[in-house]
Amino acid sequence: MLALLPQPSYAAEGVEIRRALVEATDDGYRLSATYGFELSHEMEEALQYGKTLYFYTEIEFTRPRWYWFDEKAITNRQTISLSYNVLTRQYNVAVSGSVHQSFSSLEDALFLIRRPNRWLVAQRGALKVGETYNVKLSMGLDPNFVPKPLKVNALNNNEWRLASDKKSFQYRAE
Repeated sequence: MLALLPQPSYAAEGVEIRRALVEATDDGYRLSATYGFELSHEMEEALQYGKTLYFYTEIEFTRPRWYWFDEKAITNRQTISLSYNVLTRQYNVAVSGSVHQSFSSLEDALFLIRRPNRWLVAQRGALKVGETYNVKLSMGLDPNFVPKPLKVNALNNNEWRLASDKKSFQYRAE
């Protein structure tokens, strides 16, 4: 009988996309974004025991077409890793393909993840100038990189679910 009742919908836990802006630069299109989230106690504990946490950011540009499915112009993904070195007592943040920095506090390390550098999502010419694109952006803890001993717990425990809803907005290519 309970299965027939309407179920409440819950928003994704943990990550809030506070700001997202695409900018055209000389070398391409860059994403400037700000995220809001907190690590759970279990995630912090896993860091202290030497496990690495991986965060993803996914962006997709599509152009609507009246005669067929929307055209996928750009699909891109960035991975940021967060780890703790017990010997040096430093938190390390590595952005795939660019930045690797060490921090003395977890808050400083999380600041870089919450406010990443302007990410080059596509080269110049990947979008048609003057066209309007639908952009979808999401960010969260990457479940594919959760360490195997923690994976069963992570899949069944809300403390390990850290993801955003997809944020949608429009961008007119410059």
